[in-house]
Formats: sequence, C-alpha cells, structure tokens
Amino acid sequence: MTSTDLQAELERRGGVLKGHFQLASGRHTDTYLEKFRILQWPDITSQLCGQIADHFRGTANLVAGPTTGGVILGFETARQLDLRNVIAERNDTGSGREFKRGFEVGPGDRVLVVDDVLTTGGSIRDVIRAVEESGAEVVGVGVLVDRSGGTVDFGVPFFACLSMTVESWVPGECPQCNAGVPIVIT
Repeated sequence: MTSTDLQAELERRGGVLKGHFQLASGRHTDTYLEKFRILQWPDITSQLCGQIADHFRGTANLVAGPTTGGVILGFETARQLDLRNVIAERNDTGSGREFKRGFEVGPGDRVLVVDDVLTTGGSIRDVIRAVEESGAEVVGVGVLVDRSGGTVDFGVPFFACLSMTVESWVPGECPQCNAGVPIVIT
C-alpha cells in the first residue's frame, strides 16, 4: 500500500478527524489521526505491519511496543517476523515505561520498537529507554504514521508507513483556543 493509498484509506475509514484536539503530548492540533479506526480492521492492520516487518526483516530478534496502540502493532509485526513480542507499560511513577508481567528483555536482544502514530516521540523514547536500561539494543523504530513530517530522530533506522506534516501548537499559541473552539481531549 502506497502512502497515498494509506492516507485515502485512513480518510475512508474515518481515521482522519478535523476539529480542535489536545494530543497526549499536551499539544493542540486541528487534525487528529484516530488509529483505532484502522486497528479495528485486521486486513489493513496486517498489511501495514507487513510493511514494517519487511523493512526490518533480519535485523531484530524481539519486537516491543508501548501500551496501547503499540500492543496490537507489536504483536502483528512480531507474528509476521516469527519473533517474540513484549509490551512496555507505564511505570508506577507514570514518568516512563518498563517491562512488566514477566517480560524478559536483556543483553543479546536486538529490539524493533513499533508504535502507532508519532507526534513528538515521547512514548517511543520511553520504550527505547526501557530497552536500553535492560541491556538490550534498539535496532529500529517502525510506525504506522509519522505526523511530524520526519522531524523526529531516534538515532536508529526509522520507517513509517505514512509520513505527513500535521501542524500542532502549544496551548497558548493554538488558534482554535484563541477562537474559543471547544477542545476534544484524545
């Protein structure tokens, strides 16, 4: 599936929303990508995870993703690569991520980090930090959509099924806030 096809499919399946939204990062935007409108469809989710898997085939021996969207994508990407998949959950302080539930990550593991939509990279950086703290090595990052337009660098090979530039603002500079448009917290 080409980037043009993916963007059209996101729009067709209601995954591109227009309005006034607060992102998990705290930034505001007028365009929100609702990844669960895509992740609810196994056909397209499997196809997109296949693109990530094909891009990184042979480089990793483990796939990791953050909760929540990264769980589905990590599982399907790992399935297609015939690898194990682990989940990085928020730690007890809420200021990072860790591997819980008996997941083992350590020296010798070459980890592909997979997530849904990249805006600032906070969740992915948290997973990378958890991988590195475990003594493992991150060998790549794959996402469905890079909404930063390629401005975020993780210092490892990166692949996005779709890259697009979607403007976002800090709350004090948001034109929708200044116009009094009600906000939806995502």
